[in-house]
Amino acid sequence: MRGPYERFAAPARAAMPRLTEAERAVVTRELHEMKHRGAPGEPLLESLRHVAAVVPERLYTDSAHVLLRMHEIAGSGNLQSNLSSLPLVRACFAHELVDHGGRAELVVGRGHIAPAFYAERYVRGSLPFAPLTTLHQGGLTGVVHRELGFRNTMRYSLGVGVVQAVSLAWELTRRGESRKVVCLAGDGELHEGAAFEALRFAYDAGLTNLVLVVDANGKGIEPLAKPLNTRYLAAYLGTLTEVDGCDGPAVETALGDALDAPGPSVLVCRTRKGEHSFKPAGAQPAPPERPVSFVTTAGRMLAVHQDLSGAELAVFTPDMAARFGLRGHLPYTNTGLAETLTVGMPLSLPDHITKVVATDAMYYMDSLSMLTEATTSVRNLLVLAGRSWGAWGGAHNATNMLGLLLHTRVYEPVTAAEFHACLDRLGGDPATTHVLSMVDAVFEPLPQDCSADIDGGVWLTPPGESPDAAVVTFGYASALVAAANQGLAVPHLHCASLTPRLDPGVLDVLARTRRVLSVEYNGADGGFGERLRSEYLLPVDVHAVRRDIATRAHHHQLPLHGMSTAQLRDRLVRLLERREEAVHAPAYA
Repeated sequence: MRGPYERFAAPARAAMPRLTEAERAVVTRELHEMKHRGAPGEPLLESLRHVAAVVPERLYTDSAHVLLRMHEIAGSGNLQSNLSSLPLVRACFAHELVDHGGRAELVVGRGHIAPAFYAERYVRGSLPFAPLTTLHQGGLTGVVHRELGFRNTMRYSLGVGVVQAVSLAWELTRRGESRKVVCLAGDGELHEGAAFEALRFAYDAGLTNLVLVVDANGKGIEPLAKPLNTRYLAAYLGTLTEVDGCDGPAVETALGDALDAPGPSVLVCRTRKGEHSFKPAGAQPAPPERPVSFVTTAGRMLAVHQDLSGAELAVFTPDMAARFGLRGHLPYTNTGLAETLTVGMPLSLPDHITKVVATDAMYYMDSLSMLTEATTSVRNLLVLAGRSWGAWGGAHNATNMLGLLLHTRVYEPVTAAEFHACLDRLGGDPATTHVLSMVDAVFEPLPQDCSADIDGGVWLTPPGESPDAAVVTFGYASALVAAANQGLAVPHLHCASLTPRLDPGVLDVLARTRRVLSVEYNGADGGFGERLRSEYLLPVDVHAVRRDIATRAHHHQLPLHGMSTAQLRDRLVRLLERREEAVHAPAYA
């Protein structure tokens, strides 16, 4: 476990130019205390409380102002979501729900409102300012985490918080304890199938110790199609109270009443939420010529494909139309943050229709998301997985797991031509599900692509007659390696398929190469490079993400996994110098 100084010092110092003079002075003192007075092995939150006590000055006394400064310093985040739930967060502190051993158990289903808890901890004197300057910058995580005071942590898919709350309430009931469980959820989150299932189970199990608190702001990423339907909540959980969620005292009183009253209950807080993503005051719109991430071009590319092929498209997305650039290009159906429904909507459509499911690369579908959550955070887990329709396994990475499903092929196109080639392939092989991993990053176009043979590979840097070393890359990693390979001329083969079918000529070159490095920006176990090694018996050393993806901005993510231009260039240099053996990608810890 990293101490507070090791965790926060570097990103806090990097944030110094964005701080006021008073903020810099306080952060400097706090970092000094972290370095010289931390107790070895002390829990992170306790160490931070100690620093806050030694440096007691509070630069701000309003947690809403603190939230704004956190987002201004980070330059990104979900400010409006945090402000929407801030009165609820304050009520949780007032009723002693936040810290262990408090009045009731607290599960924060709206995991991305963690900054609101940090801001309130700060104004209450239990958190220093330095960590607040590191939000999304490699120090302070933007989602709830056990190390930072959220003992009932949730990760990944929305709706999991409601499931965890019901699970905990059931376990307390089974043990004969009367302690209540409070779950903070959002109205968009309740669209998830997992939330419906959990509330139905709570009703069937007769749980009397569950308090569901809903921030009803009428928005997910986009506005919800209809206001929250409270009738089904009342049917499952009994007593339902609605309050103005912007009225702090009213929220605090209503939450206290729910805790005091016998039986389960629902507290619906009607709130307001602005734009989903934070934009600094006075920020100018991006100029039209500014490069955009590849994923946002999907809508335009789908529309072009529809025009060229005459295909009939049915497009479904769980509140992610903006991410894929769908609006203004072609019709789509927003299923409202419900991944299971999104995947299920195409099931009964006629065969000739091209069904498009545009969802998050971390979720794909609830079944995979739930398994990922369970296998990464639950001990003594037994999974009985029937193998008649596919096989679970590989890295904890949706791309690799989907590649193991029966009748599925996975691609990561990085040019428009590759994207269209994948759709053409689907047209010729409609019985096979084609999964396209769409990269949310801006990168230089490749000089060549795999559109002529989307299942094969293309040499971005051709090999000589007898190459001593070569690098083989998958999808987005090809763009990263191409940038690092400038001037080195390492033979470089680019593949758009997770399981490429390499032609005999390419295989002959690689088989005669003494050292082959594979690079992929996704999980390594059972992935692209591992399959090259096992299927083609190539002398491949795999460079890939070895651990979980951290919750931080993309440009900070690359160095964690050895994927920055400088790190990849150093790896290629070592490859040329015959020092590649026993070198591995760094693991994020």
